[in-house]
Amino acid sequence: MAQVGKLFPNLAVNAMNEMGDTIQINVLEEATKNKKKVLLFWYPKDFTFVCPTELHAFQEALGEFEKRNTIVIGASCDTAEVHFAWLNTPKDNGGIEGVTYNLLADSNRNLANTLDILDSTNERFDEESGVLLKDGDDVTFRATYLIDEEGRIFHESVNDMPLGRNVDEYLRLIDAFTHVQEKGEVCPANWEEGKDAMNANRDGVADYLSAH
Repeated sequence: MAQVGKLFPNLAVNAMNEMGDTIQINVLEEATKNKKKVLLFWYPKDFTFVCPTELHAFQEALGEFEKRNTIVIGASCDTAEVHFAWLNTPKDNGGIEGVTYNLLADSNRNLANTLDILDSTNERFDEESGVLLKDGDDVTFRATYLIDEEGRIFHESVNDMPLGRNVDEYLRLIDAFTHVQEKGEVCPANWEEGKDAMNANRDGVADYLSAH
């Protein structure tokens, strides 16, 4: 079920910070108490192939997110201890050494289940063994959430496992949403910071289209 327009789930989840401390993070409170936007991105597993490229890409853009008053948080269903091991593995050995944002360790899958982003939603009863089985690895798809300062989700997207994300697109979406917040204008297709937006009425659309 679509989450856009809803408050992010009010759940505290174990996490690992860059110092190696296991902490608890409530994403909703990170937004509302700090009056910041939050980008939360889920990836399937630590110590895999596409995943470290994404974590490093978000790290490289961290300054751009900070300029936009946005907190970046990564998440998977690995334990905090596995996150810590990965954080201490060099980049040239498939690790994420140098990543400084927090990583949720949703090993009990409470938050992932609530968001319905696990790849094991199909259950089947195996008659031979008499056991209820799940298909898949019970890990998350590449789901991404953008959350505003009030804790409401204004963007969500879900990629299949092999498809890495375009970090620049999330910066563009944050710019567009901030423009809507500050100017009250809506952002047309392919809008980027510095381009014309338009008023959300028939005349505004006509004016925009005639100028472009």
